[in-house]
Amino acid sequence: MAPNLHVHRYGPPGPVQVVAIHGVTEHGRAWELLAGHLPEISIAAPDLLGHGRSPWAAPWTIDANVAALAALIDDAADGPVVVVGHSFGGAVALQLAASRPGQVAALVLLDPAVALDGDQVREVVDGMVAFPYYTNAAEARAEKAFGAWSDVDPAVLDAEVDEHLITLPDGRATWRMSLPAMVCYWSELARDIVLPPAGTTTTLVRGVKADPQYVSDELIAKLRERLDADFELLDFDCGHMVPQAKPAEVAAVIRDRLKAR
Repeated sequence: MAPNLHVHRYGPPGPVQVVAIHGVTEHGRAWELLAGHLPEISIAAPDLLGHGRSPWAAPWTIDANVAALAALIDDAADGPVVVVGHSFGGAVALQLAASRPGQVAALVLLDPAVALDGDQVREVVDGMVAFPYYTNAAEARAEKAFGAWSDVDPAVLDAEVDEHLITLPDGRATWRMSLPAMVCYWSELARDIVLPPAGTTTTLVRGVKADPQYVSDELIAKLRERLDADFELLDFDCGHMVPQAKPAEVAAVIRDRLKAR
């Protein structure tokens, strides 16, 4: 039986129209800013396993999250939904579409991290394991402010820190997540590309200022080959945190996908 995810709900009550899947180390409330641009749309934004307030028990895999998300859609929606995935969430969204095609009306992939180089993953995980904590909240905020969140409104970053950062008894700080789960999820990002079924309307938004670049030419080429006219590539002038940096533009893409359902 799939575990129940902690779900952040936005928009009107009723059947869910959009499921939004966050990236590694993030949480469902990270979609709150975007949801404010879609007030008429019912959105479910779960904390993935090992993140936020969802269960932290193993297994920590893409497949385990797909099973939990499928159960969420069965329970909260009355038909196929538009699935929005950011970063690791993009990899999860692709696997969900491939394994549960009847639940996915369309995909919106926001700077998805898929089929990453194994050495690149090892370097990230080495750093994560060597330095799992911050001296204080200011250090944690600075890492984001001068990294992937550099083009995000400081007020949005402040809200992220307030929601997601926790202080340990010794005064150090860390994000509300399971470190062992994060290590496993980074490894999952080195898995081969999984493609949605032909006919799955898919928009991939690439953050052209992202450093490093997670969206590979191979992923784009394979999606084009599989989906043909049902695939759309958009380049946004921002870094990796596309939902936070360009919420109005992402909202317009999602609204278009809903209209075409």
